[in-house]
Amino acid sequence: MEENRNYLLWFFMVVLFFHPGKEVQGLAINWGTQSSHPLPPNIVVRLLKDNGFNKVKLFEADPGAMKALGKSGIQVMVGIPNELLLPLASSPSNADAWVQQNVSNYVSKYGTDVRYVAVANEPFLGAYKDKFIKTTFPALQNIQAALVKAGLAKQVKVTVPLNADVYKSDSGLPSGGNFRPDIHDLMISIIKFLRDNNGVLTINIYPFLSLYADPNFPKEYAFFNNSASPLQDGPITYTNVYDANFDTLLSALEKNGFGSMPVLIGEVGWPTDGDPNANANYAQRFNQGLLSRILQGKGTPKRPTLPDIYIFSLIDEDIKSILPGNFERHWGIFHFDGTMKYNLDLGGGKPLVPAKGVHYLARQWCVMSPQASLSAPNLASSISYACQYADCTSLGNGSTCGNLDPRKNASYAFNVYYQAMNQRKDSCNFAGLSAITSIEPSQEPCRFEIMIDLGKHELPPSPSVSASPAATRINNIVAAASSLIPALLLLRWVF
Repeated sequence: MEENRNYLLWFFMVVLFFHPGKEVQGLAINWGTQSSHPLPPNIVVRLLKDNGFNKVKLFEADPGAMKALGKSGIQVMVGIPNELLLPLASSPSNADAWVQQNVSNYVSKYGTDVRYVAVANEPFLGAYKDKFIKTTFPALQNIQAALVKAGLAKQVKVTVPLNADVYKSDSGLPSGGNFRPDIHDLMISIIKFLRDNNGVLTINIYPFLSLYADPNFPKEYAFFNNSASPLQDGPITYTNVYDANFDTLLSALEKNGFGSMPVLIGEVGWPTDGDPNANANYAQRFNQGLLSRILQGKGTPKRPTLPDIYIFSLIDEDIKSILPGNFERHWGIFHFDGTMKYNLDLGGGKPLVPAKGVHYLARQWCVMSPQASLSAPNLASSISYACQYADCTSLGNGSTCGNLDPRKNASYAFNVYYQAMNQRKDSCNFAGLSAITSIEPSQEPCRFEIMIDLGKHELPPSPSVSASPAATRINNIVAAASSLIPALLLLRWVF
């Protein structure tokens, strides 16, 4: 019994700073847009529809995404980034303007089916050191008032996506759940406001992070349909940490008089790279178990009704912050270009369908020259330079490219930089150490990527903008890279 009880104690000791068949009704997913070479929004929307996703969560009102989702039949939750909380909290007119520009505009002009506005993203994480404590609730109130003023409050509800660290259990059991003492009163105020305005509470749950943060966490307990010893909480038996975590929240709500408060899962998933436990086999196992529960309409022991569950996430994002860990860029069930990482049964044997109509840069790679020596004095600084401006997270220990030999290791770094720079000729010029090849150097499970050709995808007309956001990001990266001296870079990725 004591060992079983420790399963929950292990979970709540974890500091989570990272962060709704038969065709499934309410199959939902997160669409992140922090990519150097993003899939065109129209291709992403088709990818969503081809795979039966009829609800999507965006972390900000990306114009291309919001327009492409218009009249798609897909319900949208649009997010407000944390950096906007202060201006939205301090001025109702700022909230009015945000709603007009990012909700009313797309609803009226494009037929985008916006159902939720997600105010902030995990604003009460301990890592933020109370930075958003004073602005989240006022921003929420002002956005709700702005939706009422715009005549949208009946269709568009408000929510605040929160990390599971806003509640805890001193007993280590779900029945002992309550909100963190430091934010208890604030949480009660927010939940009451959401309830009174027909909003919902949104919680992000990440079993992977329990495993990532604590090597003693029982691995099997992170998955559904596992061989772990169950956790007994009075008459209720818990067989996985997801159920136990969600029911801890429900206990916290019940203790504070909100037992019937509607809750949805804003993020839950498993990454495929950047850590030994972040791999395709584990991701497939976890996400298939999650999908099976959705297909069955299965909730948790305390709330058997299935909530909306937004899987995290649709595609990888290669310029996302890796402060939480290298895995942060690899949560997608698809690669960055919409190709498949693994298969999932979406119900009745229906498989995942990859993206269609993607155009790529030329089929060529930048690799370490056969004539170059591994003892070259500038090899280490060249690799560091490449990885400073491109995504080398797959090279870490236990990652998909972590077992490459030294020459392949250098080739991978050179290639990701070359592709990030749109295969610009001078971007494969590492002081005589590199060469361009048409022979694919990929070595399973390590993929030497070729990036999406942004120029071959039709960009929406925008007379006030001379380049797409993606192209602007790339130009900024190129400009920054050109201004630095490789010898001064100290970043270590592979040594």
